[in-house]
Amino acid sequence: MKTRLLYLNTHRLAAYVWQQGHLHSEGVFENNDDGLNRFSQYLGTHPRDRFTLLANVAEEGHAHENIPFLRGVDRQTLIARKIGQHFQGTPLATAISLGYEKTQRKNEKLLLSALTNPAHFEPWLLRLANAEVALTGIYSLAQLGGVLLKKLGLHNNRCLLLTQQDHSIRSSYLIDGQAHFSRMAPLSDSSIAGIASAFATESGKLHQYLIGQRQIGRDESLPVFILSHPLTVPAIEKACPDRGQLNFSIIDSHTAASKIALHTLPEDNRADLLFMHMLVIAPPGQQFGNDKHRHHFRLSQVRNGLLAAGFVALLASSLYSAKQFYDAHSLHEEMQALRSSEAELNQHYQEAANTLPQLGIDNDTLRQLTTQYTELTRQQALPGPAFRQISQALDQMPAIRLEGIEWRNDTTYDSTKKTAQEVTVVHGSIAVAHTDTRKLLSVFDNFVELLRAQPDVSISVLRRPVDIESGSTLRGGDGAEEGVKPHPFTIEVTRRKPS
Repeated sequence: MKTRLLYLNTHRLAAYVWQQGHLHSEGVFENNDDGLNRFSQYLGTHPRDRFTLLANVAEEGHAHENIPFLRGVDRQTLIARKIGQHFQGTPLATAISLGYEKTQRKNEKLLLSALTNPAHFEPWLLRLANAEVALTGIYSLAQLGGVLLKKLGLHNNRCLLLTQQDHSIRSSYLIDGQAHFSRMAPLSDSSIAGIASAFATESGKLHQYLIGQRQIGRDESLPVFILSHPLTVPAIEKACPDRGQLNFSIIDSHTAASKIALHTLPEDNRADLLFMHMLVIAPPGQQFGNDKHRHHFRLSQVRNGLLAAGFVALLASSLYSAKQFYDAHSLHEEMQALRSSEAELNQHYQEAANTLPQLGIDNDTLRQLTTQYTELTRQQALPGPAFRQISQALDQMPAIRLEGIEWRNDTTYDSTKKTAQEVTVVHGSIAVAHTDTRKLLSVFDNFVELLRAQPDVSISVLRRPVDIESGSTLRGGDGAEEGVKPHPFTIEVTRRKPS
């Protein structure tokens, strides 16, 4: 996409292409049917480029207004109303904020500017719209004067800027870089002496006009900058000596071009190339075109934004793919290294295994046997804890004698769970002299309760010391005879172990 500039004056339109500080002319189109048709053909050959229109016309107005402190839609509505009051009938208008008054109301100061002859622009804008090319904006020469002086390091609070454009002299009154007044005067004599005389005359007229409008004081000193070709500098310096309140400064156009990096030097006294170059490198913040004029430019911005987003997404996916490829390559190399290491370790293992005595059994069977042995070792149980619990109960019951003890591991397995328990069968007797049967049973029951009080234990009485079945007779008169002999019993103690 290239940047193309359209320079419109009162008689014709000239097209230029800007490339890295160089301006190349691409054609001049007269303001007639033939010129307009040729301009349409020219636009058709550059449908994707961006165009900027720079106007140098006499019909340009400026006005000052103060509006209340507003924001958003209300401010825009009021500005549009003020523009309509000053410049009725032209859509080519803009407003520049000059700051706020330092009063309690904080009124905003506005500079309203407009190109007051829209009919002169309409044929060219119509061709631009029909060609559907991107028009970035419509600007005037007066807007660029302050920008040029600032780039040249000649920025002043108040000054005059005089330049030659086509066959006219452009005179602008600048305050803080903004053109508050600008006029175009015809140049009747194009000789060097005539140009120098025209600059002197126009500066005096503009100075008197500003005094009459009370925009400057009668005794106020005013700098005047004149942009001219090197060959005309001596004549202009002679014609424009400092006089009264006007202090003249002559700007060499070739020196100015080098300072702003314009590589196409002006061939005569006209400053068109410098202003067009400034329009590319430092365009003003405001322009005269409305949304209708810039419709295709907005579409191109959206299109370019989507293309940029797609390019960024493509770049991101390419980077991600490259990272994935690099990671896959690294993993592949790591896998190859591990395979090589595995083969080397297997070789060392095989060499070491060959030096050991042969067992006559293969590795799988040996591994299975060791697994079974480990499992059996884990399942191994000893009677020590069970005997310890019974011994603690016997210590508390001295009347009970241990006749025998049997222990077995009853751990069982099924498909769903494991039941881990051990069974201890206690054979004992109660030897209590001179007591009755109830006392004997009480001692036995106390012993059973001591065993049952231990954790994870269940008791089964296999044989009681006294037969108390319902079919036998319980006698109490033979206590002395019964007490001299032991009364055997048998108890089964089942102890559950945590699995």
